[in-house]
Amino acid sequence: MSKLMQSIDERTKLAGTNKMEILLFSLGKEEGMDHEEVYGINVFKVREVMHKPRITKAPDMPKAIEGMVNLRGVTIPVINLATYCGMAIENNTPPAIMIITEYNKNVQGFLVQSVDNIERLAWDDVKAPPPMMDSQRGGLVTAVTEIENKGLVMIMDVEKILADTAEFDKDESLYQGMPTINDLSVTVLFADDSGVARKQVADTIKKIGITGISTINGKEAWFKLNDMADKAEAEGKSITDVVNLVLTDVEMPEMDGYVLTQNIKSDPRFKGLPVVMHSSLSSETNMSMGEKVGADAYVAKFQPLELANTIIGLIG
Repeated sequence: MSKLMQSIDERTKLAGTNKMEILLFSLGKEEGMDHEEVYGINVFKVREVMHKPRITKAPDMPKAIEGMVNLRGVTIPVINLATYCGMAIENNTPPAIMIITEYNKNVQGFLVQSVDNIERLAWDDVKAPPPMMDSQRGGLVTAVTEIENKGLVMIMDVEKILADTAEFDKDESLYQGMPTINDLSVTVLFADDSGVARKQVADTIKKIGITGISTINGKEAWFKLNDMADKAEAEGKSITDVVNLVLTDVEMPEMDGYVLTQNIKSDPRFKGLPVVMHSSLSSETNMSMGEKVGADAYVAKFQPLELANTIIGLIG
């Protein structure tokens, strides 16, 4: 396990290359299936991989939360991913491995059956899931990719898992004291591959009282921006007459947020258009990469007040 984590640590230097690396894992062989499905999680979100420790059961917890463990003095929740997915595992084989993940400074454990290797991918080889797959897994799968000798690999939406188990996205107190503009002529274009994250961004923008345009990844946002720039030019306007700010996630299929930001900042048509990076990847490395590609601000996800104040500050 230590060699695997050393490998993960070395690989977190990919920010800004439009490449990602995913840790492959299995949840076990589902009843009626002839093979184990392969899942992936971005190594940026992985802190540690260990054998399943002793877990303390906790009362009144959602079904998927197996319990709690003490990890070097910090108590963290442990989520059984097969239970969360509603999978009936053949022979009721229990999970053997725990992946410790860090998401927006929250730490939790994911129980899985086994861990495979790490694969390096270009973001443009990672695609949005087909609608049927998306509905079968309840929106759990945020992207899919094909890997030689592995077949189709499903990349999990960590935001959705934590929203469903911790329900942090339903906490209305997060919006208390929200600053407002109440001017629908102000427009923010935002890009995020997670449905949970897009909904919270949309809710924040609505509460500010401005207009939001939603896109599912950097590639779609870039196409949309180009269309807006062409129309603005045809009407004798500047881009900031039609869109006031771009808000982008970092890790997204087809084009990540670093490349999207770099494209915007290197194109003279978008001069003066602020870009805010909005991510659960809140390490110093990720923030410094955001600065390097020209982002005007970097805001941690699911902090709506901070996000609102940042937006308002940048659009004046």
